[in-house]
Amino acid sequence: MLSFQVASFGQTELEYLLNQEELICKESARAEELIPFGNSRNEFAHQTDMHYLVMHWEIDPAVYYIKGEITYYFNSLVPNLTQLILDFTSELQIHSITRNGMLLTYIHGSDQLLRIGLGKSLAVGEQDTLTIYYDGIPPSNGFGSFEQAFHEQAPIIWTLSEPYGVRDWWPGKQDLIDKIDSVDIYITTPQGNLAASNGKLMSITESNGKLIHHWRHRYPIVAYLVALAVTNYASYSQYIPTPDGDSIEMLNYVYPENLDAAKQNTLRSIEIMQFYNEAFGLYPFASEKYGHAQFSWGGGEEHQTMSFMGNFTFDLQAHEMAHQWFGDKVTCGSWTDIWLNEGFATYLTGLAYERISPNLYWPIWKSSTSNAATQQPGGSVWVDDTTSVQRIFSSRLSYNKASYLLHMMRWISGDTAFFQACRNYLDLPGTAYEFGRTPELKGFMENASGKDFDEFLNDWFFGQGYPSYDLRWTQVQDSLIVWVGQRQSHPSVAFFEMPIPILVVLDDIENIFRVEHSSHDQRFSFYIGEASVDSIGFDPERWVLSRNNTITEISTATGDHLSNDGYIIFPNPVSSYFEIIPSTGIHKVEIIDAVGRARFHSLTGSKVEVSDYSPGIYTLLLMDQEGKIIALRRLLFE
Repeated sequence: MLSFQVASFGQTELEYLLNQEELICKESARAEELIPFGNSRNEFAHQTDMHYLVMHWEIDPAVYYIKGEITYYFNSLVPNLTQLILDFTSELQIHSITRNGMLLTYIHGSDQLLRIGLGKSLAVGEQDTLTIYYDGIPPSNGFGSFEQAFHEQAPIIWTLSEPYGVRDWWPGKQDLIDKIDSVDIYITTPQGNLAASNGKLMSITESNGKLIHHWRHRYPIVAYLVALAVTNYASYSQYIPTPDGDSIEMLNYVYPENLDAAKQNTLRSIEIMQFYNEAFGLYPFASEKYGHAQFSWGGGEEHQTMSFMGNFTFDLQAHEMAHQWFGDKVTCGSWTDIWLNEGFATYLTGLAYERISPNLYWPIWKSSTSNAATQQPGGSVWVDDTTSVQRIFSSRLSYNKASYLLHMMRWISGDTAFFQACRNYLDLPGTAYEFGRTPELKGFMENASGKDFDEFLNDWFFGQGYPSYDLRWTQVQDSLIVWVGQRQSHPSVAFFEMPIPILVVLDDIENIFRVEHSSHDQRFSFYIGEASVDSIGFDPERWVLSRNNTITEISTATGDHLSNDGYIIFPNPVSSYFEIIPSTGIHKVEIIDAVGRARFHSLTGSKVEVSDYSPGIYTLLLMDQEGKIIALRRLLFE
């Protein structure tokens, strides 16, 4: 079993963990910058399949400018295809579009679409190829689709295209329906620079006093994960051992001024990846590399095979690496399902803490995440407005609450079924290296666990808010009786049906009772023999997302559970009725059977009719107008 050393965190790691919300907020900071035309979709994206791109870019980090040449190899998915239509900003200039040296016609309009006439009609499955030449000053959206900054007076240019930034710097399909099967990327830079990108670094060659960096990626990649960063990087490689005795290269491009610190901090990624390899299968791009490229932003972005990193805290390394499985290997098939990217990455960060420090950092992670998720009474994990970047990347909903959905699915399913379902989602044809949706994950979870997740997703994914639990309990001879009530923070959910854990301390020994909570004020009865109840606790390990829970011990007015309350109950044993003397002050009569099922009765004078009861031992509760128990009795029904 993989072993982690808590000491590897250093003295400031707790501070990083407690500030994990800051990390998530920085990563979701793109939400504050509403990208122009962010709500537009290329309704023609489904017409073609991009299977290979050769991408040439010329970048000088000191000059805010891009020059590009991209050759596209694509197939038609519809009959009689006469146009290739790509997303592309009108602020960059097309110089020409050619096929085999012949010019093609095109329309490049203010709607951010590039319509290219093919000069022929393609049948379904027929392949075509063309090359686009363009350049210009990309639009600045204030976040990072194409950005220039400085570190120690050295310039850097970097890209970050999620969710709607592809078109700001290259003509592509930025929809979530097509992955490019394979890419070759050539980045020309001035001397003294390194260019980070996707895949495996094949070569750096000199031509006309400049450097050409050739990256090759032979796995499917969605357009928003294609990326570059250029500056005077220092580079170093570390290696992650795999179970078969091989290793995976981790190539790090960092600012020279941060080199020594980075070499120490990125060692954490070795431990993290070994855990992910064990839990979710071998790193999806193991034949090429994993890596980091430092960039001038507080958060990170999971660019395929090379995460762009604003810093090298444990949280950020764990989060961005997790995306290589959840987000890159399997990408959410719609922005409504962004939780399949961000919820998983946030939860895997928590799982890394669970493996490293189950008694310290893991409880803190659960506390911090659940508190952040329940800061407001409403909000669904399902994204109801994909035109709003702020809504897509809500830190409270798409990160924190979403990660807790996964935590609760694990609680319902059990560890073996949960992790098997995650592997099936990642590995089975149709999702592996393609796109995933919530119904697919639900199906894998149901198949592995044998549980039905319809109600769960209706409440927790589509519904809004969270429950608050009210526990009332009392000890009656050899039994513990617990009533579990629930309040919902938002009216979209009538009731959160969940298995819940109740901690019962009996004679200083902790016991966990797992009960299926399916109705308000549901009663549960537990046989405890001669033991005495020291205390009751709710969900001590934080499996269920909740807030503002209460626990109340109830007793008779006299403090005596069994007698000396002034009431006489006769006859006992009971046949068809019993009487209560005196009957004044009694507002409600409740009779509970041996398994905790309860029925309410009204008094007819002082008499209670019970002729339809089966023989057995029952608990009688007499309550006043405020619902307080004023007497408890055991009755034998004959």
